[in-house]
Amino acid sequence: MGARCSNLCFCLWPSNIKSHVLYTSDIEKWAENEQLNLPAFREYGLEELKAATSTFSVNNIVSEHGEKAPNVVFKGQLDGNGRWIAIKRFHSSAWPDSRQFLDEAKAVGQLRSKRLANLLGCCCEGDERLLVAEFMPHETLSKHLFHWDNQPLKWAMRLRVALYLAQALDYCSSKGRELYHDLNSYRVLFDQDCDPRLSCFGLMKNSRDGKSYSTNLAFTPPEYLKTGKVTPESVVYSFGALLLDLLSGKHIPPSHALDLIRGKNFLMLIDSCLEGHFSNDDGSELVQLASRCLQHEPHDRPNVKSLLTSLTSLQKEKDAPSHVLMSIARETTSPSQVPLTPLGEACSRLDLTAIHDILEKAGYKEDEGIANELSFQMWANQIQETLNSRKSGDSAFRDKNFTTAIKCYTEFLEGGNVKSPTVLARRSLCYLMSDKPQEALADAMQAQVQFSNWPTAFYLQAAALFTLGMDSDARETLKDGSSLDFRRMKQ
Repeated sequence: MGARCSNLCFCLWPSNIKSHVLYTSDIEKWAENEQLNLPAFREYGLEELKAATSTFSVNNIVSEHGEKAPNVVFKGQLDGNGRWIAIKRFHSSAWPDSRQFLDEAKAVGQLRSKRLANLLGCCCEGDERLLVAEFMPHETLSKHLFHWDNQPLKWAMRLRVALYLAQALDYCSSKGRELYHDLNSYRVLFDQDCDPRLSCFGLMKNSRDGKSYSTNLAFTPPEYLKTGKVTPESVVYSFGALLLDLLSGKHIPPSHALDLIRGKNFLMLIDSCLEGHFSNDDGSELVQLASRCLQHEPHDRPNVKSLLTSLTSLQKEKDAPSHVLMSIARETTSPSQVPLTPLGEACSRLDLTAIHDILEKAGYKEDEGIANELSFQMWANQIQETLNSRKSGDSAFRDKNFTTAIKCYTEFLEGGNVKSPTVLARRSLCYLMSDKPQEALADAMQAQVQFSNWPTAFYLQAAALFTLGMDSDARETLKDGSSLDFRRMKQ
C-alpha cells in the first residue's frame, strides 16, 4: 500500500497543486480496448423481457432502493443466449410519448465503452417503458463503501473507481453526451472482473419532464436548485460529491465537507479504515480535487479532462486486478481453468518440502526494486548489520534450519525501513514448517501488501489456510494466484 501517514498535514491552497501530465500512451492504451463484444442496440418484446424476469418477479429486483422506488431495476436472463441483463422499468406515466422515449434510448444505446454498463436495448409496448443494459454482478459502489461485510474498500481501489468514472464521463462527452443525471454511488457498478463501471441509466432522465436529481437536496448542485437544469458543470459537482464518498466512506453533504476543509478540520473527512494506507500528498490532492469540483460557481470547477489528468497520476497498484484489490474471487474466468504452476500445486497439497525447493531456486528475482534500495542503503553504510541478518537467514533457510531462519529474517524485517516480499514469503514457509500457520498466513498477507500482484503471496496464503482447516477460503485464494499467473503468461 502507500506510505504510512499517521499525522496528515494537507496543504489545500490552489498554488500548491501539482502539475500533472496525462501520458498519451495511457490514453491510447485505453482507447485501443474500447471495442467490446456487444450486440447492437435493439428493441425487445415485452413478452421476452417478462420471460427473462419471471414476469418482473419481486425476487428479481436488484435496485437498492427497493420495490417501492419509482423506477425499479430487475435482473433477468435471456433465453436465446443466456446473457444476464439488467432491466429498468419506468413508472407508467414517466414517458407518455413512446417515440420520444425510443429516440432518447437509441441515442444512449449508440455508446459502447468498457467504462459503462452499456445499454443493449429498450421496450416500448403499451404503457411499458423499459431499458435493457449489461448486468453487473458485483453490486454498487454504495454497497462496497457504506455497507461492507468483510473489509473496507482499499485506497488503491478507491482511486481506480475515481479514474474509471472520469474516463466514462470523458468518453460520453466525446460522443456528445455530456449530461449525466444524478451521479451518485448507486450509479457505479462492478462487473464480473470487479472493474467499476458507470450505469448507462443515468444518461437518461427518470422521466420526460421529471426531476434529474432524486437524492437529498443537500447533494444537489446549487445551480440546479435555481434553474432545474443539468449542465456539464453540474455533473462535475456530483463527481466531487462522489470523491467525498470515496475519501470518507460516508455520505457527507458537500457544504459540511467544505466547512471542514476551510476550517483545516478535514481529518474528520478521511475514512478511519484508510489510516496508514496513503501518503500525505495523495490525500491532499484528492481532498483538494473534491473541493474544486464542489465550488459554488460552476465556472470555478474543473472540466472532465482536468479531472482525468489529475486522477491518472494518483493511481496505485496499477497491475493488480480489481477483483484482487477487492478480495473477490472471480466465478467465471478462464484463469480458473488453467493448471496451477508447480508452486501452486505444492501449496494445494501442502507439500512443504516442494515449496521450500521452489522458493530456494526462485531466489530474490521478484525483489528488484527492493534490491536497488538495499544497494543504496549499503552504499550509505546504513544497514550493513541488517543485511547480514538476511544473509544469515538465507543460509539457515537453505540448510532447513527454520527456527534460526525465522530469528534472522525477523531481525532483518525489524531492522530497517525496507520490506522484502521474498523474505516475508520465506519466513511464512518457515512458520509453516514450525507448525505456526497463523503467523505464516500473516506473513503471506503482508507479502501481498508489499507486492499486490505476486502469485506466490496468494499461494502461500492458501497453504496456511489449508493448514488452518479453512479449505474453502484456501481454494478461492489459489484461484486468485492462478489468475495472476494467467495474466503474467499473457503479457
